[in-house]
Amino acid sequence: MELKNSLQTDQFSEIIIVSNRGPVTITKDEQGATTYKRGSGGLVTALTGLAHYKKLTWVACAMSPEDSEWKHGQICLEDNDCDLTVRFINPDPEAYDGFYNQISNPLLWFLQHSMWDVPRSPVIDYKTWKAWDTGYQVVNRQFAKEIAELVRQKKKPVLIMLQDYHLYLTARYLKKYLRGQAVTILLFVHIPWPGPEYWGILPSRMRYEILDGLAAVDLMGFQTSEDGLNFIRTCENFLPKSVVRYRNRRVRYRSHDTFIRDFPISIDVGALEAMAESAEVALYQEEIARQVNSQKMILRVDRLEPSKNILRGFQAYESLLEMHPEYRGNVIFMAYLIPSRVGVEEYQTYLDEIMVFVGRINAHYGSSDWEPVRLLVGENYPRAVAAMKMYNVLLVNSIADGMNLVAKEGPIVNQKDGVLILSERAGARQQLGNGALVISPVDIFDTQKALHQALSMDIDKRQEKVAFLRRIVREEDINYWLKSQIDVLNSIKEKGKQE
Repeated sequence: MELKNSLQTDQFSEIIIVSNRGPVTITKDEQGATTYKRGSGGLVTALTGLAHYKKLTWVACAMSPEDSEWKHGQICLEDNDCDLTVRFINPDPEAYDGFYNQISNPLLWFLQHSMWDVPRSPVIDYKTWKAWDTGYQVVNRQFAKEIAELVRQKKKPVLIMLQDYHLYLTARYLKKYLRGQAVTILLFVHIPWPGPEYWGILPSRMRYEILDGLAAVDLMGFQTSEDGLNFIRTCENFLPKSVVRYRNRRVRYRSHDTFIRDFPISIDVGALEAMAESAEVALYQEEIARQVNSQKMILRVDRLEPSKNILRGFQAYESLLEMHPEYRGNVIFMAYLIPSRVGVEEYQTYLDEIMVFVGRINAHYGSSDWEPVRLLVGENYPRAVAAMKMYNVLLVNSIADGMNLVAKEGPIVNQKDGVLILSERAGARQQLGNGALVISPVDIFDTQKALHQALSMDIDKRQEKVAFLRRIVREEDINYWLKSQIDVLNSIKEKGKQE
């Protein structure tokens, strides 16, 4: 209801959401009829939920021949009465490869997660520049042209909600194509934004074109306050003739104001609780209970990415077993790892290192009736939810994370008053730090101490911490995230009318 109230305004006739991937997957059944499946995750649920209150169009890249053939049309999802229109752009395959596989991933993703081994990478060569000029720029222009075509059909102002690092150039191109027609642009960055020291590694033209594109946005949304401040600092350092205002979080450039705010993304609490009570999760819970038996469980659920710091988590566990022999045979480390970017060599190498290290722990400390680490690689969300219901300790020790939703999902469904160990480098720390044991992700000794503290913490302290976490996550859920953005836009527009 609160979100509905925020959207009850005449200033936006329609909302257009733009992202690399769309909210549905288009397929054809055996009879050749078109079918579609809603994308998973709370973000799709929240954004498509806007269709309850406003006319909504979602623009994305075609990901399959069926997407390309379908191109655009209205989608009937079970809860929005056919108010969602999906449009696909169909980039040239070579342009999309440069856009996605060479610039968005890994160049921008690695930069923003501060994951470069700077003496060795990145190497910006002819191939990189070709991907930038004929891939990233071209696909961003294609998005802008599609959006402009939609906006020109509207009489009232339209709200454009751009999603993430794939679309950093779209706003500037869009403003050029529209030639002054009223439009409001919001761009939300789902991953971290490092300081200017790291952005300074990029070539100046590439960096300038990114900042110039983002300075055409009306509202820049980030996961944390620190990310937003880093963006302002980056503009101050590298965007010529820009004027920054730290007090009111604003960048003025080309006679245009870009406002910067933090909107920590969250989860769909109701949907997660419903899944946690499902029969499928119950079956997995029985299976996990047999594996755990009477032991305490340390759990991690992560994508197989170097930024998640998985190897150091196992190193800390090895240190725990060495320094506290009383845990041998009494604690199990359950790790559910989801494959990610399997075609990137660094990711495969990282998995190989993890498997070798886990094998070493199990060989050295394990016995015929005790396996210290149980590691499963694969994507099975119901099984992960079942495990989250049962942990005593949830380890989130990422080196860099925009948010980390596992840190929010775990406390909501957990039935053991489990303790959250949270990296100070995860975006979730801004909201959840007071209810967690906060660690430095590179400090294995500190992580080992936190594991011991969590496993030995008394029930009253555990309940106090988990109560705090649940309250924050329930109050600031995925709908709150969305409502906050709309409220800030309404406020900016109102102030603009008064000035």
